[in-house]
Parts: sequence; structure tokens; C-alpha cells
Amino acid sequence: MSVETGKSGSSGSSPALAFGFLGGPVRIAGLALFVAVATILAALGYEHIGGYEPCALCLKERAPYYVGIPLAAVALVLASLATRWRLTAALFALFALVMGYGVILGIYHAGAEWTFWPGPSSCGVAGSGPADTGQMLDALKTPTIGPSCTDAVWRLAGLSFAGWNAVIAAGLCLLGLLGVARAYGSSSASQ
Repeated sequence: MSVETGKSGSSGSSPALAFGFLGGPVRIAGLALFVAVATILAALGYEHIGGYEPCALCLKERAPYYVGIPLAAVALVLASLATRWRLTAALFALFALVMGYGVILGIYHAGAEWTFWPGPSSCGVAGSGPADTGQMLDALKTPTIGPSCTDAVWRLAGLSFAGWNAVIAAGLCLLGLLGVARAYGSSSASQ
């Protein structure tokens, strides 16, 4: 029997306890918020500062972050208040779900880049530029097609932007699930 907890067995028997270095719900929400904001800022930086034009799938892959960041921020506030643990757990669960969708988008996009399956028909390489001013005015009236979703413009350790997005979104999804466990643990401890 453990003196600190009054329970028998080791504290490392639960998968949630194996990540004890991450702390409680406040630290988990803060970490999730930080990583999500850093990821979307990096994507926007590569686009606006680095000059990488995102394809249609790249833009879709940002949506989970735009939804997840406010969820993580509200979870952080509620966890900091140390009340409303069920609502905090629900926010973590929604965050995990949204990031899980991000994982699926990232895997789909990376798979299209590796030609494991075809990319969406909405992605494609635009034709050549206009030859004269008349064609330029006509080009302004038609929607533009961004870069191809099947061409990886950058790779690090064999993974493209899409591959790294899948990895980061998977980590954030796991953080969300861990947040659910910790919030429920805090809920039962406060009763």
C-alpha cells in the first residue's frame, strides 16, 4: 500500500499516469493551446513570409486549428478556475475530436503527395499565364486554381508539411484525450 495515495499498486499502472510530467488539466490545456497556436502561426508564416502558396487541402487542414484553439483556450480558463470539471472534460473531448479530424486530413493529404491515392479534383496546377490584357481580364473573372495537392514543396525527415501536420495533430489529439482523463480525475478528487 502506497503511503502517499493510500492505494495499493504502482502509480504508473494507468496510461494517463504514465504522462505525469505533463501535469494536470491546466498544464495540458496550456500546452495544447501553445502547440496549436505555434503550428498555425508557422503555417501562416511559411505562407506570408516564406512565400509558400497553400493548396486547397493545406487550407482545409488549418480549420481544425481555427476551431481547436478557442476550445483549448476556454478549457485552460475553466481548468484554471478549478471548477466545472465536466465542462472542461467535454471541451478536451471536442478538442481531441477536432484534432482527430486534422489527423485524417493530414494523412489523406500526405498520402496524395506520396501517390498512395488520388488527391481531390479541386486541387490542380493552374495553366499558363495570360498572353495579353484581354486574357488577363478574363482570368480575373474566373476562379483561380492553387498549387497541386499532390506536390510536396518541402520535406523534413521525409515528411512534408501535410505529414508533419498529421503528426502534430495526432499529438494534440492525444493531449486532448489526456486532458479528458485528467479533468475527470480532478472532478472525482474534488468531490
